[in-house]
Amino acid sequence: MDKLRYKQAQILLEKAIKSKKPQEILKKPHTGKINSQILREILNKLIDLEEFLYTSRPTHFLEQEEAQDFCDQIIIIRNKLDEILVDFGVIEQLNLEEEIKNLSGKYLILTTKSNFKKAMNKLSVDPQRVLVTGVPLQVEDMKIINPKIPDSALESIEKKISHVKNDIKRKKKQFEIEQVLVVVEKDKTGEILAKRAQEIYDAQIISVESIKDISPGEFLKLLSEF
Repeated sequence: MDKLRYKQAQILLEKAIKSKKPQEILKKPHTGKINSQILREILNKLIDLEEFLYTSRPTHFLEQEEAQDFCDQIIIIRNKLDEILVDFGVIEQLNLEEEIKNLSGKYLILTTKSNFKKAMNKLSVDPQRVLVTGVPLQVEDMKIINPKIPDSALESIEKKISHVKNDIKRKKKQFEIEQVLVVVEKDKTGEILAKRAQEIYDAQIISVESIKDISPGEFLKLLSEF
């Protein structure tokens, strides 16, 4: 059993390494010290992924939610692998702030809450390119978010939505960009905004469990997937 688990962990590790960007140059390692804590975390994460092999038998097919969970864990492993490779000089430490600025600068970013905008600002995203909607992009979606909302309140919501769409149009023109990116947490409000933004603006979506807890490295990986 131990041999099987080791072999499965080895296969997953090889896949994680091979999935690195093809333009990245791997250098000859220099002397260094193994960060045993990070290495243990990587091995434990790889062994945890074994559960996906068992629960998805015999086809190993993953539904969307399971695939998201699986890939989220793979991304965590990739980030930790990078830390070890940096320690031995195999890859260079990225200037994460500059990379995030460059990649996020291609988009007008929509999110649902002001504190999410602040969290992205800490990740080096230009706050001028982040728009907090505060409302959904279609008035009927408000009924999904809050089924008890009175019809009398929907008129003011509709006006706010009109203002948001005008702000989107204005900012896209201001920054001369067409692409829209939605960055939200995995809750009902975030899901609804993401769905509508895809329909209306053909938006890219980043949906995470907690925006304030995401590391610069993790955020950069997500931005790099588009």
